[in-house]
Parts: sequence; structure tokens; C-alpha cells
Amino acid sequence: MRAISRFIDKFCRKHHRFGVPRLMKYIVIISAAVFILSLDPRVWAFIRQLLFEPLAILNGQVWRLVSWVFLVIASPSSPTGILFTAIMLFFYFFIGTTLEREWGTAKFTIYYISGILLHIIFGFVSFYLFRMPVFLSPRFLNLSLFFAFAVLYPDYPLRLFFLIPIKAKWSALISGAFFAYSIIEQLAEGNYAMAAFPLVAVLNFFLICGDDLLSHFRPYRTRRSSQFTNYRQAAKKARGGSSGGSYRHKCEVCGITDTDRPDLEFRYCSRCEGYHCFCIDHINSHEHFK
Repeated sequence: MRAISRFIDKFCRKHHRFGVPRLMKYIVIISAAVFILSLDPRVWAFIRQLLFEPLAILNGQVWRLVSWVFLVIASPSSPTGILFTAIMLFFYFFIGTTLEREWGTAKFTIYYISGILLHIIFGFVSFYLFRMPVFLSPRFLNLSLFFAFAVLYPDYPLRLFFLIPIKAKWSALISGAFFAYSIIEQLAEGNYAMAAFPLVAVLNFFLICGDDLLSHFRPYRTRRSSQFTNYRQAAKKARGGSSGGSYRHKCEVCGITDTDRPDLEFRYCSRCEGYHCFCIDHINSHEHFK
């Protein structure tokens, strides 16, 4: 896992412009649009054309390789289903954009696309092994993002239904229990292909975030959640700049500021002690402050 993680980090350092900026934003917007369309029964025939179906894909309907990512599984005719979908999409947007700020666009794009590819491979393998239709859902893929968030910010307080505060690590354990229940339920019903479905998302998580997860069991474990909640405050305190004007971000390595390069991305490193900002060229290559 460490070798894969380091390879990805090295690739992202060399190709930091790789990926789709604000990827989760687009996914959430399209998912919301598809869900709104599904409220009208007259377009259900169109919605069914977005499902992942191996036979249809092999017959030329290649858009089904990706379109299933935008299908939100909820009851569109129920008010609670609509509310649940809105909360869920907001949650996905928050988690996705936070991970992109932490990792950078390249690594987040790799994480999400690799998850999609693993699901597609699983879908075709299951179809040929069990000779039964496999309808992929983005539910477990998006929940795996939450596992990554909980590893990075275990003590970050999330609010269940915007009311009840609960730490991210406990929420992740609850989600893990949901994964386990889904596997057991499918095994009990004899749906062995669908029982392996949650494991695909977990595999993607371990391949890319396994090293970060193991770091929590090492002596030098860092505390990220307190940093996350104070990044914006740290940025507001930054003043001055090499160009004589005020700035919000300044790289600790090269000293460049967002005043010098307004088009350059800056991020705070969650592995450093304190609040240290770096430009996109040095966020993954600097020595961490201890």
C-alpha cells in the first residue's frame, strides 16, 4: 500500500495539473439534475438508459460506463427521500471538495476515477461469472470518500442531520458497520456478486489511503482535525508579501505569495505541526514541520 501511495504522490507532484478541478462539484450538480428529472415518471425510460448494463454496453451504449455514477438511489416520490437526497449530495460535496483541497486535484481525480474503474471491472467480471445483471450504484464509491476524510481528520466534528455533533472517526465506524451489514445481508440472500460490491469501494480506499490509515497506529501520528478547522483563520492572519501588498497565502519553501501569482494554488499541510502554507509545487515535496 505504501508503494502505491508513494507512486501516486510522485505522479501528482510531477503532473499537478492533471485531473478535473472541482470534480465533486460537477458530479453533485449532475446527480441533482438527474434526481430532479426522476421526479417525473414520464422520464423514467430515460433514467433507465443510464443504468450500468454490460450487455447494453457491449451493444454500443458506452455512456452507461459512466452514467451510473450520477444515479442517486432514493425514493423520488417520498418527501423524506427528497430531503435525504439533498442532505446526502451536500455531504458528498463537502467531503469531496475538502479532500481535493487536502490532496490536490490530481490525487483526488485519481482516487475517484480509480474507484469508478474498479466498479466497472467488478460489474463485468460479476456478469460473466454469475450470468446475472449487475446494476452499479455510486453509493459505496461516495461513502469511501468519507473513509478517506475520517482518516485525514478523525476528530473533526460532523453534525448528523445538521444537529447532532459526532466525530468523523465514529461516523466512519458506523459507515463501516453499514458496509458489513450489506455484505452479510447479500450473502444471506445468496447474492454473492452483490455481497462483494462494498468490498470494491473498500479496496480503492485501502490502495490509495492505506498508508495514511496505518499512520494512525505509528508513534508520529499527527492531529489533523484541529488544523482543518483553523486553516481559514491562519490564512486570515497572514499579511505582508514580497510584492509590497497584502497576501493571504505564502509558500514556506519558495516564499511566493498569491499576490505574486494569483493563478497559483496554495494549500496548508495537515502533516506539519502548526499552520504552514505551501504552493502547489511544494505541497507534496517539502520537509514536514515537527
